Amino acid sequence: MIALMLALGSSLAYGCADFLGGLGARKAHVLRTVMIAAPASLAIELLLWPVLGASFSAGALGWGAASGVASAAAFALLYRTLAIGPMNVLSPVTALVSAVLPVGAGLLQGEHLSAAGLVGLPLALVAVVLISAGHGAGAARPSRAALLLAFGAGAAIALQLIFLHQAPSDSGVAPLIVGRAVSSALTLAAAGLMRRKLGPERPAYAMSAAAGALDSVANLLFLLASRSGDLAVVAVIVALYPAGTVLLARGVLAERVGRGQLVGLGAAAVAVSLLALT
Repeated sequence: MIALMLALGSSLAYGCADFLGGLGARKAHVLRTVMIAAPASLAIELLLWPVLGASFSAGALGWGAASGVASAAAFALLYRTLAIGPMNVLSPVTALVSAVLPVGAGLLQGEHLSAAGLVGLPLALVAVVLISAGHGAGAARPSRAALLLAFGAGAAIALQLIFLHQAPSDSGVAPLIVGRAVSSALTLAAAGLMRRKLGPERPAYAMSAAAGALDSVANLLFLLASRSGDLAVVAVIVALYPAGTVLLARGVLAERVGRGQLVGLGAAAVAVSLLALT
């Protein structure tokens, strides 16, 4: 139950971070938003260091750096994927891949599910697709290149989670600090190379910093959840993060929640209840 609650908290934090980051990206180029969010995220993890401790062993350094590279790749691929569109098709593809791969990794490592888990896990995967699909599922058909990018983005997100899970359990927040430092350096380097294409608009500083802080909280809760529970269960619950984004968009921006998304939210609630029994 502790792992389940931590995973739900991570999912909610990821959803809130995406919502704030998306709003910030409306005001300026998305890289300008990340240039604020990434250092803010790293600052939160450094503040957690004295509280939760950090052991910078070879394993923590290696797996942390690998997660940082995967995080930077996920950002680049996801940004390119959503730019090509259609989002309502590509977004659920990315979300599904990001959930399925960690589930497979967990099961290959010997994790086992109860009867309730065998029902709840696929139901949660269905909920991920329904919630992230949005409106107008019958709109444009994605190109092969767009689908490949969506798979790549989902795989990069999944690898980030798997790499964090592989870090030594006694390493504290060291993998998070190393990973965020690496991804921040790569992202800032990319922003420097593309500075002429970023436009003159200023980012929403407070909103972008809040998104980065929430992303750090989400990463921390995932790390704690995966250390106290099965990766297969934790990863699929975390992948329900679009639910938080959808509900915030409904409450703050008065965006309409589609019928399929409502079904997905209901399926997610049932799935989480079943997974709680595992």
